[in-house]
Amino acid sequence: MDVTISLVTGGNRGIGLEVCRQLAARGHEVLLGARSPDAAARAAKEAGATPVRLDVTSAADVERVAAEVGRLDVLVNNAAITYDTWQRPSTADLDVVRDAAETNLYGPWRLTQALLPALRRSAHGRIVNVSSEAASLAEMGSGTPAYTASKVALNALTRMFAAELRADGILVNAVCPGWVATDMGGPGGRPVADGAASVVWAATLPDDGPTGGFFRDGRPLDW
Repeated sequence: MDVTISLVTGGNRGIGLEVCRQLAARGHEVLLGARSPDAAARAAKEAGATPVRLDVTSAADVERVAAEVGRLDVLVNNAAITYDTWQRPSTADLDVVRDAAETNLYGPWRLTQALLPALRRSAHGRIVNVSSEAASLAEMGSGTPAYTASKVALNALTRMFAAELRADGILVNAVCPGWVATDMGGPGGRPVADGAASVVWAATLPDDGPTGGFFRDGRPLDW
């Protein structure tokens, strides 16, 4: 039986690193993507993965990785920046908003487009977009406008790709790992392993699993 090949962006720390570790423990061949080659190499050694230099905002990086990957079963779009707790929408620096969108929205969009041929070669393609409940319209407040707006758009992208790729058998879902004690999340959150497990659940869904959904711990969240 062919080994499952999974690519995780932003895999050098936090939730991304733990997702790599958990997928590797399940027997996946994990490609750990990170902007820094040194960071990727260190993290990959820790997780039992293969390091991949990948800045999702770099078209050249994305094209190179797409050319090197023959088949891909799981794409986890985890890389994200700018949890801008200091901003409000009325005074937000729009340059900060644009920078967040480059990584949190256009990065996953660009990478997914480039890797679709490899995902279509898989019999069990899965795309997981790591989102946040901050992007839930039902629960939304005024905080973190750059981060929140980019994740709302990522949720919309999830729905669109899910609808387009349903006929190909590729399941596309957004996952909120919850408030997790990472460099971005800060202290006080739940264990990283728990947040990562929520992502791994979506990455390892059966063929009759859901697509086009927004989940945490395997349970639907309000859009």
